[in-house]
Amino acid sequence: MQFAQTGQALGASYRFGERVGSGAVGEVWTVTSVDGQTYAAKVLRPEHADDPSLVERFVRERSVLLELQNSAIVTVRDMVVEGARLAIVMDYVAGGSLRDAVANIGPLPPADALNVAAEVFDALSFAHSRGVTHRDIKPDNVLLTRPWTQWAPGDVRVSDFGIADVVGERIRQTTGLIGTPQYMPPELITSGRSGPAGDVYSTGVLLYELLAGRTPFAGPGTDFTIAYRHVSSRPPRIPVDDDVWQVLDTLLAKDPARRPTAAEAGATLRRLAPRLAGNAPMDRGEAPAEFDDVERPATMVRGAFTDAELTDLAAAPPSDEDLAVPELGEAGSATMVRAMPRREIRPLTETGAEEAAATPFWRTRKALLLGGGGVLLIVAMIVGFVVLTPEDGPKDEGAAAGERLSSRLQDVTLPTGLTISRDASFEPSSGETRLTVGYAAQKAPLSGDFLEVVPGLAEGDDCPAVTWDGAEVNRNQGSVTGLDVDCGWKLSGLEIPAGGSVQVTATVSVAPEDQEAIDAWLRTGSEATTAATQDAEVKSTAYPVQRLVDVEVRTAARVVTPSPLTITLVPVWASGADDLNPLYVSPATGQPSQMLTAVTGGEEGLRFSDGCGGALAVDGTGLTVTALQISPQCTVRASVGNFTELQSQSFAITSRENAGN
Repeated sequence: MQFAQTGQALGASYRFGERVGSGAVGEVWTVTSVDGQTYAAKVLRPEHADDPSLVERFVRERSVLLELQNSAIVTVRDMVVEGARLAIVMDYVAGGSLRDAVANIGPLPPADALNVAAEVFDALSFAHSRGVTHRDIKPDNVLLTRPWTQWAPGDVRVSDFGIADVVGERIRQTTGLIGTPQYMPPELITSGRSGPAGDVYSTGVLLYELLAGRTPFAGPGTDFTIAYRHVSSRPPRIPVDDDVWQVLDTLLAKDPARRPTAAEAGATLRRLAPRLAGNAPMDRGEAPAEFDDVERPATMVRGAFTDAELTDLAAAPPSDEDLAVPELGEAGSATMVRAMPRREIRPLTETGAEEAAATPFWRTRKALLLGGGGVLLIVAMIVGFVVLTPEDGPKDEGAAAGERLSSRLQDVTLPTGLTISRDASFEPSSGETRLTVGYAAQKAPLSGDFLEVVPGLAEGDDCPAVTWDGAEVNRNQGSVTGLDVDCGWKLSGLEIPAGGSVQVTATVSVAPEDQEAIDAWLRTGSEATTAATQDAEVKSTAYPVQRLVDVEVRTAARVVTPSPLTITLVPVWASGADDLNPLYVSPATGQPSQMLTAVTGGEEGLRFSDGCGGALAVDGTGLTVTALQISPQCTVRASVGNFTELQSQSFAITSRENAGN
């Protein structure tokens, strides 16, 4: 896509020079001002300019970004809104990026790495003090005023604050989480939200990469796999000074509250750097094939204690030895826990106890206070408390006043490139909740059937009545789809363009009483949908866009030249590879499978390529591969929608004369 041309005007004050870079958000060009000064212009993709709300946000953020003046930040000079073109004009920094430095020379000397990261933290500290977060810290966005071979302290410039703040909301609503999988903080992946602590985490990843030559969770797998390691895995230890590793470990803490501020991190690195002067850089290491899981906390289950037991516990907290912890089995996934406010537990009157007994437990809000003297945890496995209060006690003021409630949740992007967002809003006047489900695609168009679980307001409730709009909807039939899930709906007829999104709305007969209730309801539906589509016990081809986790490229171990290769694309579900239901077989006959169409848009989203240095020939369609030359070891590569860089196992190419030997 041509964003601009050399010599073309940009607004009334600039003319385009040369294109110097491009990315998912847009292109970077040099521009010359009317007074002859050279700047860089980040020209955003046209789809951003088509969104009136984004243009409004663009203008609203302009004054904040223009005032973000700091020696460690690439200064934003101007913003141009011109028809279908949006551009951020900033200082031109000619020394390249940290990405170039690491690519060219590998790991940096430890003292230099710490000093560079400290300067990044300086930039972040200044921005955070003015309410601006970056959300996409990575080596590409850290520029140098001079090439690395001439680098000196003070040469670091952090760029793209404007992109993160202006475009971030649009990206989250249309194409998934803003950020780069290698550098995403865990809270961004689990909740879709990130603040200053997320910038600190991403800079910790950057520092790790400067020291080791690779990011902590780089390794085999899709972007989805790599991103989720930030939540589920420990960063592999690298051979650095123990004090440096302690700092890295703190910067990469899963809990944002454990991380230092940007200012604190910068000061710590500067104290450590002089001790490392003269230390040689590490050798660039290979990414590990496997990662150690983090310790996964148990979850306090609602209903584990009665109101009377809670009152007794508040008066006489038990010791660790007295506490019998129920065996809950191995945790299925890591749980991010946010601290809950502590509230005093008042003894129930007899009348209150009777009323509470008559009220379903899920509608109460009693505080589970299991300790005294400021002790928030009884045992290490219990990491949070559910705050509950009797129905006749104080309620959320917004709910009591009949105010509208709303909640938003976004799931982690799936391997197929699908991102699901959910918005719920309760209108007291109607007593119903409006649910909006958004489906966004990345590299390939997506279509077919989608599963959505719409649960009752509390565990044990009947499935609510739901009226859908925007899709052909039927109840999920477990006997047909293989997914036996309560309150499941099958949404059909959706077609999501590559890089685009669609929405489906539902009116649901549930009436949450407060913010906590609507948040819990939305989260329960999301978790139930994910659990059903990623159930390792299910052997089915239903809902491929939500269930496909990988694709295997299969060929015979030995092929004969000259002849077309038989290539089979095997879908991989959570239950494993499905040899009986291939996505595609080349050379193909007839129409592509419905699964392939669902995850790639058809054969247009499928391409094979030579992995043998010329021993294979691929026809003009990219769909038929022929063995041309004898080769003892060969592979074929494939791109299947959002699954790129796929590769077959090694195979041999022989001649017909040798085929029988």
